[in-house]
Amino acid sequence: MTDKGLQITLADVARIQVVQGPPMLRSENARLSGWIYVDIRGRDLRSAVQDMQVAVARAVPMPAGYSLSWSGQFEYLERATAKLKVVVPFTLLIIFVLLYLVFGRLDEALLIMGTLPLALIGGFWLLYLLGYNLSVAGIVGFIALAGVAAEFGVIMLLYLKHAWQERLEDGQNSLAALLDAIQEGAVLRVRPKAMTVAVILAGLLPIMWSHGTGSEVMQRIAAPMVGGMVTAPLLSMFVVPAVYLLLRRRQIKQASLSPNLTPQEESQ
Repeated sequence: MTDKGLQITLADVARIQVVQGPPMLRSENARLSGWIYVDIRGRDLRSAVQDMQVAVARAVPMPAGYSLSWSGQFEYLERATAKLKVVVPFTLLIIFVLLYLVFGRLDEALLIMGTLPLALIGGFWLLYLLGYNLSVAGIVGFIALAGVAAEFGVIMLLYLKHAWQERLEDGQNSLAALLDAIQEGAVLRVRPKAMTVAVILAGLLPIMWSHGTGSEVMQRIAAPMVGGMVTAPLLSMFVVPAVYLLLRRRQIKQASLSPNLTPQEESQ
């Protein structure tokens, strides 16, 4: 091309080269972004990401204008964890209030609440034996297990209270009568509890053995329930009656020091 004697060639305008580059340009918040995908196996997501964050912070300097963020499943996990920190204590508070409204006694409500951590031991054992890491799905399973364990304890305690109340109404206020009431109330709960555990296990074991789509999440929800169905019934049948004996034995001693109390007043 000539213009008033000036000749311009293509080499003077641009240099054309064929090089390798990204197939597409991505942006986020009006800024260019690059993605690095990481798959994790054999470790829980939180600890793996925390180790990667430490390694990247040490080895990769961030120039001015650059930023680094961790997204994907880890971001969802952080959001779910933040919500569970509010939901779980609030759920336990609701359970405690309901227990207090049912029994009308602070010590009996605390008895049921104190047995919940022990009832969850079976779920932690099974997760450890199966090699599962604690995840949001596992926490959901533990919440369901806590509800079932509280139900076991409530029913057992109601049977014990009913048997002891019958003996108080008959004027039997002795340690021997208390032991007999505890034995009667605990024995009456063996068959219904065994049936409840059998039905729950019959519904959860097929989920543990499934291999279809979504089975990994469902297995981690069912595993705490399956493990807890071993420890929760044993806890309600042995620990709850033993603690109830300790509570009511003190009541008998106090009644012996105050013989003018009626059986109804002694049971309060």
